[in-house]
Amino acid sequence: MSGSTKTVAVIGGGLGGLASACVLGARGHKVTLYDKNDWIGGKAAVFTEDGFRFDMGPTILTVPRVLERIFAEAGRDLNDYLDLRRLDPQWGCFFDDGTRFDLAENVEEMAVAMDRFAPGRGNGEGYRKFQAMSENLHGVSERFFFWKAVEDLFDTIDVRANLNPDTLRDVMSLRMGRTVAGTIRSHVKDERLAQMLDHFTQYVGSNPYGSPAVLCAIAHMQAAEGIWYPMGGTRAVAEALAKLAGELGATLKPSTEITGLDMENGAVRGVKRADGGIEPFDCVVSNMDSIRTYRELVGGDVGARYDRKGFEPACSGVVLYLGLNRRYDHILHHDFVFSRDAHEEFDYIYNKGEPAPDPTAYLCAPSSTDPSVAPEGGEALYVLVHTPYLRPHHDWSQMFPAYRQVILDKLKRTAGMADIEERIVVERHLTPQDIHDRYKVLNGAIYGLASHGRFLGAFKPGNRSRDVKGLYLAGGAAHPGPGMPMVMMSGWIAADALDQDARGPALQQAS
Repeated sequence: MSGSTKTVAVIGGGLGGLASACVLGARGHKVTLYDKNDWIGGKAAVFTEDGFRFDMGPTILTVPRVLERIFAEAGRDLNDYLDLRRLDPQWGCFFDDGTRFDLAENVEEMAVAMDRFAPGRGNGEGYRKFQAMSENLHGVSERFFFWKAVEDLFDTIDVRANLNPDTLRDVMSLRMGRTVAGTIRSHVKDERLAQMLDHFTQYVGSNPYGSPAVLCAIAHMQAAEGIWYPMGGTRAVAEALAKLAGELGATLKPSTEITGLDMENGAVRGVKRADGGIEPFDCVVSNMDSIRTYRELVGGDVGARYDRKGFEPACSGVVLYLGLNRRYDHILHHDFVFSRDAHEEFDYIYNKGEPAPDPTAYLCAPSSTDPSVAPEGGEALYVLVHTPYLRPHHDWSQMFPAYRQVILDKLKRTAGMADIEERIVVERHLTPQDIHDRYKVLNGAIYGLASHGRFLGAFKPGNRSRDVKGLYLAGGAAHPGPGMPMVMMSGWIAADALDQDARGPALQQAS
């Protein structure tokens, strides 16, 4: 091997780890990917029973150009690996007062529909202005935040090099000190429509009342680049990445748990397997939760220091997988069934740390797009309700039966699904405890770390470790954060940082 070619262990076969493996393989590095589970793909797993097929984890794919860029690294065309279908309307929205509103991709169409839905309050013009602001925030994020290894504000802006009017204008436009919820309500006055827009931050498992306004950029990303469904489900994305990684020479090792890093003088030398074996590597990309990476794989003073940084887990959730013998024709592929009171809901989940008494339910009903998910006429209904991350007193083996009924009653009352219990022929579920046990996440958090804090809430642990030479981080608990496109971008960034360092005179500790 040449001096710039490295042997790399990727710990964790989620979408971030798979993205890293593909990019590293495309750039000539020798990759071995490990996952403790007996499948590759992390949360992008699949469950099948009696002719029903369920995506178990993420179901909404946005910003497909992230995937396109990963495949382009190897000179491949994404369309040769995945069949992506654009969904418009993007969501169906059911509100507690019995009204319904569908989120469409086109901004002007949405503005007109908002004025028709709630006339006389200027919601349409407010939405146009909100989307213009969101587009600007997206552009700033692309310039300073995306596609680069970032841990804090000083990684985003070289003050000496960039202290110019354009940069200062960009920094001011980040609306530091403003929250997502406050920014939305300054533009869109109808509380139902504002509640709909709040839920872009649910892609990152965070409270819109406590998240920085820069996350409003998600609204433009979705309007401009669409929502997509990969035929075969989200699982097809993991399978496509795993296929590409294998074609590029990566060795994939499921059912192999890594329990520690072999280090010397603060630098990676290899990985420690659960069976006691040690395998040598030049570098490691960890797709495991970043805080648990430092706590469990690195340990010592470094692990303790990251524990003291006070990063908060994002929310967790209860997921119901319901095989229905008859589909509901009035619901879309994606739907939100909103709570009676957004402030109450988020206060319970994020402040009180208890399940909301009247939660918002996200539904994925893919049979209208992909009939293969269910027997003819049926539906593989995925229901997700966000909950707090695990607290010491939460015993979901006791809490689940009652909360399941809360969720089903919500669907009956607000989403026009009065007979749902009669239609269920297959049922499985995941609780926060199941998510914690199944994946190497922090306190059952689905989305890694919360994006809370009006000023610096968007920052996560950096992709290039400042504490361990040769360690790189990917996944929802690393920069740039959770959500399918961001997780895959994190994998690209970790691989790119590693590759840049490998081509330099020596591994760099930090940028």
